[in-house]
Amino acid sequence: MKTSPSLFKQVLCASLVFWLTGASAWAQGLTPATTLTTPAVSVPATDVAADNPYGLAALWAQGDWVAKTTLMLLLIMSLASWYVLISKLLAQNRMKTQTRDAEQALANAKNLREGADAVSPDSPYHVMLNGVLEDVRMHPSVASQVDLNTWAAQSIERTVGAVQSQSQNGLAVLATVGSTAPFVGLFGTVWGIYNALVKIGASGQASIDKVAGPVGEALIMTAIGLAVAVPAVLGYNWLVRRNKTNMDGVRNFGSNLHTMLLRLADKTSNPSK
Repeated sequence: MKTSPSLFKQVLCASLVFWLTGASAWAQGLTPATTLTTPAVSVPATDVAADNPYGLAALWAQGDWVAKTTLMLLLIMSLASWYVLISKLLAQNRMKTQTRDAEQALANAKNLREGADAVSPDSPYHVMLNGVLEDVRMHPSVASQVDLNTWAAQSIERTVGAVQSQSQNGLAVLATVGSTAPFVGLFGTVWGIYNALVKIGASGQASIDKVAGPVGEALIMTAIGLAVAVPAVLGYNWLVRRNKTNMDGVRNFGSNLHTMLLRLADKTSNPSK
């Protein structure tokens, strides 16, 4: 049986049309998939980099009452430490100025009463001078038991001790904040990680995006605790050093006052005149 040329040509044309139609359809089906796949991979990555859903705001919004109480406690500790640090710094600068003025007033005074009147009333040196004058006035009643040298030295030492005790007010706050703030932050971190693990275990999803966010938020607590503690510790050491310098000036003034009192006592029976 022979195949006619016309039938052969029809079969050949039908095959060409089939393959061309199939290739075109395959190309059309491949192109949209490729076009849609590219934005699907790149757009979410850009959104994640631009908008971070984790941070301090999320920690406050999603935290329970324990986490919020811990944050408020750290905030109060930070404010208290900075208040003490600034107020003590101003007080120490004022003390340094008062020491300089009191030494100049004592050096230029002819007697203790004139020196006491020349010192500012809110200065601790004014209290020291008036206390010495009052003790000198009362000394005749105890002159048979205590000599003037010992009596005056005790009076000056009492005033120096009172000034030293007053200069240390507030330093205990800095020491407490510096030693406890890291542990308060660590407590917040442990509590946050515990809650994060409980939520992850309940949801059954342990992927990195589910773990990293809550754990990172919990670690913010430790960072805040260290940020509160470090300035408090540095401020405490700095103020203690400045206090020591100021107290050296107070003791030097007390020594000069004692010397002047004994020198005037040799010249007259009443050194206040």
